[in-house]
Amino acid sequence: MARRARWGLVLLLAAASAAAAAGCGEGGAAAGATVRVYVSAPLRGPEAGAGRRICAEAREQARRGKGGGDRRLRVVCLDASEGGAWTLAQVGANARRATEDSAAVAYVGEPDPAARKQSRPIVEAAGIAELGGLSGRKAVAKVAKAMEEGDASQPRDAVFEAFGR
Repeated sequence: MARRARWGLVLLLAAASAAAAAGCGEGGAAAGATVRVYVSAPLRGPEAGAGRRICAEAREQARRGKGGGDRRLRVVCLDASEGGAWTLAQVGANARRATEDSAAVAYVGEPDPAARKQSRPIVEAAGIAELGGLSGRKAVAKVAKAMEEGDASQPRDAVFEAFGR
């Protein structure tokens, strides 16, 4: 029994260590650091045009300005489609990828509200705000503004406080 308790403690410590390494609960970023906005949209199939447009707009907006304070803002576009349409598995994988990045400050959810319904709980549980139903340009501009107006040392927290549910 004591052996099981030790293994349980080891597993618990390992999980806590992995969560800390992934940035869960940590919203800090040093001045000059690069922070990331993840965009999940279908990049193949019949909805690819809309998905590519969201990504292109987000990247263009990020190039135009800084990510609040001295931070550089980088957009990471992820394909939410598999076989031409978004799938729950791919949407979930994209959301989890964003949560594993300690530099992630926001997640621009899929154009389809049903897909966003799947990704929102995953990213928000990690303290990352999901912005959906916006153009890529508007989403990134809102993220940058939230970082400028919030705690400069905690950009993820500033964005989550502005947009988290």
